[in-house]
Amino acid sequence: MKNKITLEALFMLLLAAVVFITFGWFSKQNQVQKQEQEEFEVWAIPNIDEGAEFYFSPDGESLIGNAKFEDDPTHQVYTFKIDGTDILRINDKGEDACSYYFPDGKRLVYTSTKDHPDLPKGDWSNANDYPQGAELYICDLDGSNVKRLTNNEYYDAEVSVSPDGEWILFGRQTEGKMDLWLMRPDGSDEHQITFTEDWQEGGAFFIDNETIIYRAWERKVQGTRPMPMSIYTMKKDGSEVKRITHDDGTNWAPYPSPDKEHFVFVKFLQPRNYEIYLMSLKTGKQTRLTYYEGFDGLPSISPDGKLLQFASNRGASPEEKMKIKPYLMDISSLNIGPKE
Repeated sequence: MKNKITLEALFMLLLAAVVFITFGWFSKQNQVQKQEQEEFEVWAIPNIDEGAEFYFSPDGESLIGNAKFEDDPTHQVYTFKIDGTDILRINDKGEDACSYYFPDGKRLVYTSTKDHPDLPKGDWSNANDYPQGAELYICDLDGSNVKRLTNNEYYDAEVSVSPDGEWILFGRQTEGKMDLWLMRPDGSDEHQITFTEDWQEGGAFFIDNETIIYRAWERKVQGTRPMPMSIYTMKKDGSEVKRITHDDGTNWAPYPSPDKEHFVFVKFLQPRNYEIYLMSLKTGKQTRLTYYEGFDGLPSISPDGKLLQFASNRGASPEEKMKIKPYLMDISSLNIGPKE
């Protein structure tokens, strides 16, 4: 009888310990989940009420992208300080789209239809109706000394520059087919690097001087909403193509981090939610960064890895729900800055 009581008591003690440990584990998991659902500090860039697709200057102090002010008939390329000051319109003719800083911090490259006012305007957001006659241009920081790089009636856009400044990377659509191209900053050595019949590549950036990250979708699903997209990497000669995201959802707008080991991208969540994630190129781990039931997208990261820029319709009125503007997020705790 004495031994029986002792065994029962021991069993109860063990059971209590299991309950305590289990409760503590779940409590800790709930706390971690709660922390993950709390965004880092976010703030709107002052004075920019409408605009998107902004990228940092090499010193991290300014941004370039598309904005629209009251006196603008359409979106134009602008630069401004990250505090919303020193706003400068780079071009005032035609319709503008993608733009980027050269790594020397002295020149800009951008897309515009300014030399083809006779062509249909098209729709920058509709791959079945991209603006034809969108050409690439380079200029000085104040918009002067403009030089046209392409001369055709295609869609040349989605432009960026390699870290060493040796290559301009862009997307070109010909007869409905989208591919990636490279050329030198003076417009020479223009050549195609993707040749897929069934896939539409675009939104590409250099991770380093040899490796490119981009998104692609199958032509057969083009026009569906939401449209399935995947993220890939490859070498700048078009070799070593590697698929990075493997689900069947919308994985879009990748942008590499300064540590060359991570990238941010946009993921579509049901029912109508676009959120920004960070993903490791080494482990494949994904970390959600934004938590807003609406549109958060088109991200870029500052050269020091401390700021995330993105476009969002958060704060917009019901009448302006499709109106997006740039925001900044403090991501310094992620430690994705340049490796020493």
